[in-house]
Amino acid sequence: MDTLFSHAERKMRAANAPLAVRMRPSTLEGYVGQDRAVGAGSWLRRAIEHDTLSSVILYGPAGTGKTTLARIIANTTHAEFVEVSAVMGTVKDLRREVDEASRRLLLQGRRTILFVDEIHRFNRSQQDALLHAVEDRTVVLVGATTENPYFEVNAALLSRSRVVELGPLGDEALRTLVRRALSDPDGLAGSFALTDEALDEIVTLAGGDARAALTSLELASQMATPPSAGEVAEARDPLLIEARHVLEANPRRGLSYDKAGDMHYDVISAFIKSMRGSDPDAALYWLARMIDAGEDPKFIARRIFILASEDVGNADPQALLVADAAFRAAEVIGYPECRINLAQAALYMALAPKSNAAEAGIDAALREVREGPRREVPSHLRDRHRPGSDEYGSYRYPHDFPGGWVDQRYLPDGLERGSFFHPGDRGWEGWRIDATARDRTPGAGAPPTPVPPSGGSS
Repeated sequence: MDTLFSHAERKMRAANAPLAVRMRPSTLEGYVGQDRAVGAGSWLRRAIEHDTLSSVILYGPAGTGKTTLARIIANTTHAEFVEVSAVMGTVKDLRREVDEASRRLLLQGRRTILFVDEIHRFNRSQQDALLHAVEDRTVVLVGATTENPYFEVNAALLSRSRVVELGPLGDEALRTLVRRALSDPDGLAGSFALTDEALDEIVTLAGGDARAALTSLELASQMATPPSAGEVAEARDPLLIEARHVLEANPRRGLSYDKAGDMHYDVISAFIKSMRGSDPDAALYWLARMIDAGEDPKFIARRIFILASEDVGNADPQALLVADAAFRAAEVIGYPECRINLAQAALYMALAPKSNAAEAGIDAALREVREGPRREVPSHLRDRHRPGSDEYGSYRYPHDFPGGWVDQRYLPDGLERGSFFHPGDRGWEGWRIDATARDRTPGAGAPPTPVPPSGGSS
């Protein structure tokens, strides 16, 4: 029951809440920046407007409006809206809410919407406790998560829900939110004005995060001091927030990054693909994103190590040695100095000629071994230290022939040269194949060994 005291308590809490909380819209009309997920004609918007919501998982980075959307659902639905903490909640708490929802449905005919923020923090048994209630619609689940639900949410629970992905907010959406907060009575109520440069700084620092944008605005407003006694100013003039106030309130910019979540995998994927694509600037940028976020340098070095064989290979055999040295540096030196070792190795990989012949070759050979028939070792290649080996075919020792090579079969019957190894035409690998072909040309003898291409040139 709402009383004068509970109303006053809510008012006091709201007055002392952070700006980002005070500025949460209560209707879809005030919700901005997620047109793809909840825009006109979308499934979720229609479900909210017609109060026909079925279970849904809201998935997206921090500050994209997942909790705000849940509050809008709470304000518009005729169903009972309850919330369980994924941090503090237990299986007992979930079962209690499910039992209450069941009684509410049977006695009053009223649905229950259960909101679970950060649902990925629930363990498997807690998620399982929701399964039957969601399946028979005793509750309508609204889960919110920053982690990929296809990895973090039970497949059975996921199959009974719809996943709606929210993306980082665009610059214009963030500008709209900041301008609204400046004038809204629940925000800064017109007490402050913002220069264009300050607005640009807030948007840049936010990186698509609405909560971060509003927090930056609130902190910057605290840095904008009123005029001194000697200065003439109208009492009602708004205080001006300048770019310097924003930077003073946010001395260090931090881009979104999570060491165990999607952003972690997205950034390392971009880093690897930039080196593979021979873009040194992109490789340095994504490397810097990881270093700035405190990513484990050995993790970065391991990825460089793998790429040295997977994507550079024998087009430049030195790449593997450079990667090995970078991994060693990450182990024994650490941050901040090993950033230079990692950068050197990443640049080497980006600039090196590329060949994936090693990876493609071993994978093709493994497929043959696992899926092909059993193939015997040719008799002339077998070990000679056993009775009866005198009857094996004659093995020809390559060093007894000009050029150290003799035409001899090494593959088992049924396989031919070229079945697995398809060399590229770049770098050392391309040069060596050309030289080998010349060595094996009938009548060519053994030509002088040419000097291979130097460095990372292709």
